[in-house]
Amino acid sequence: MDKKRVIEILDEIGTLLELTGENPFRSRAYHNGAQVVGGLTDDLEELVQKRTLTSIKGIGQGLADTITELMQTGKAQMHEELRAKVPSGVLEMLRIQGLGPRKIKTLYEKLNIKSIAELREACEKQRLRSLDGFGPKTEENILKNITHLERISDKHLYPEAFESAEKIIALLKQIKGVKQCNYAGSLRRCKEIIGDIDILISASDRARTDIMSAFTKQEDVESIVGTGDTKATVILKNGIQCDLRIVSDVEYPFALNYFTGSKEHNVEMRSLARKLGLSLNEYGFTRIEESKSTKTWKQVPSCNNEEEIYKTLGIHYIPPELRENTGEIEFAQKHAIPKLIELSDIRGTFHCHTTDSDGLNSLDQMTAAAQNLGWQYIGFADHSQAASYAGGMSPAKAREQMKRIDRLNEQNDKFHVFKGVECDILSDGSMDYNDKLLSEFDFVVASIHSKFKMTEDEATKRIIKALKNKYVTILGHPTGRLLLQREGYPVKMLEVINAAADYGKAIEINAHPMRLDLDWRFLKHAKEKGIPIFINPDAHNVNGLEDVKYGVGIARKGWLEPKNVVNSWSVHQVSNYLKR
Repeated sequence: MDKKRVIEILDEIGTLLELTGENPFRSRAYHNGAQVVGGLTDDLEELVQKRTLTSIKGIGQGLADTITELMQTGKAQMHEELRAKVPSGVLEMLRIQGLGPRKIKTLYEKLNIKSIAELREACEKQRLRSLDGFGPKTEENILKNITHLERISDKHLYPEAFESAEKIIALLKQIKGVKQCNYAGSLRRCKEIIGDIDILISASDRARTDIMSAFTKQEDVESIVGTGDTKATVILKNGIQCDLRIVSDVEYPFALNYFTGSKEHNVEMRSLARKLGLSLNEYGFTRIEESKSTKTWKQVPSCNNEEEIYKTLGIHYIPPELRENTGEIEFAQKHAIPKLIELSDIRGTFHCHTTDSDGLNSLDQMTAAAQNLGWQYIGFADHSQAASYAGGMSPAKAREQMKRIDRLNEQNDKFHVFKGVECDILSDGSMDYNDKLLSEFDFVVASIHSKFKMTEDEATKRIIKALKNKYVTILGHPTGRLLLQREGYPVKMLEVINAAADYGKAIEINAHPMRLDLDWRFLKHAKEKGIPIFINPDAHNVNGLEDVKYGVGIARKGWLEPKNVVNSWSVHQVSNYLKR
């Protein structure tokens, strides 16, 4: 069992303990234990083998025993017993926004509600308002949030799907006879929300049986929907449907292009082909005999890769991320597709949290992890004092952190640490720290963390007022959205982007898997306005630093080049920019 799954189970044990009415301190110990494991810099398997888990603060003997059992057997008896006590539908109710374990426990014990369907019926019959802590407004909100959950029930986060797809592809590539293998669909286009995973393989006929067997029997498969000679569909344990197709080597480039999409992009591609007297589908090119095209084909063109497909159509290759029919065909016809930023261009990142606020790792640990990634710098931005729930720093604590960062920089001239803060934008648009303190940081990330219920005009004015502050550097997670959980606050984003350009401010792509905010649909406009973009992971532990890769996918989708992204600049360039 890997570390990620251990964290998930420990957290679920904490929730199950709450639902079964166990001692709250015990429940909290498992929730905290999940966080502690998430922040470990040492190898978990090695800690288990050496029996040194209890030497880590926050892990007692009981927690250590559970972790050891999970790592060695793949399950824990305590987890299995707790699961047996709680109907699966009760756990499903935790997915409803605004319903925590305590309220769900009340619903289960007082009204015997064991599923989302039963909860909907109870709300519609106004049965909840008689319970303490509930009321007409609560019923109304629960119904609204159930409807929202049903609307997104078959949707999944891009990073979650990416991790699953990478694992499957790594498994399939090991099979003898597999020639090419990749994922397609919205996942390959780096959409922030995806429906399912499409895996495409070219392989010899003799390898098909082995491929199908490996695909359907992999450990992450929950159930098999169907299998055939060249197609199979499974449901993974995380709920994502995964489809596999096997094609010939000759068909592979065309199938990859077709199944990557988007549908609208494919329509434009077929239109270009028709003008050349060709028909284009997932199997290849064919000649249209009745075509009036002046070009004659001695033989139907074959293609060894996607690049040759676009070349045959007389246009520049279009990266998958841009295939949304948002002008990419016109740019490709002019051979003006930009060289998009790549993960290898990243030299560092900003907006990272430490134990000085709500992070799980220390300043030193986060810095070491950034160096291990081969970066040249990192910028820390712990919370300001208004975020008391997240251990926000008092002015004194912020200045003490700055001194420690200065010492780090004195000790290492080959890696640089930038001093920053994530400063709350207060309800009136003013900043949580005064200008004198803000002026002492290298950079300031301005973010909204409170009073989300605003009108569009209120939110827009609030953000623009913050951008007017001379010491604000970056607008953080601009809409405050949590994908598949919480809609962002209403805001006139084009006005905010224009204001950022007017006041010389940068905007971040918050690369946290649940945010991916700024939305890629606005990035092209930000690029045209000359706004520098930071790709920030909003990392709260060492593992979170690697979320930058998801931000790179969104940046590519927004047509960004290395020169548009501050993270691709040298230390000297970044320093000069921040000193403006």
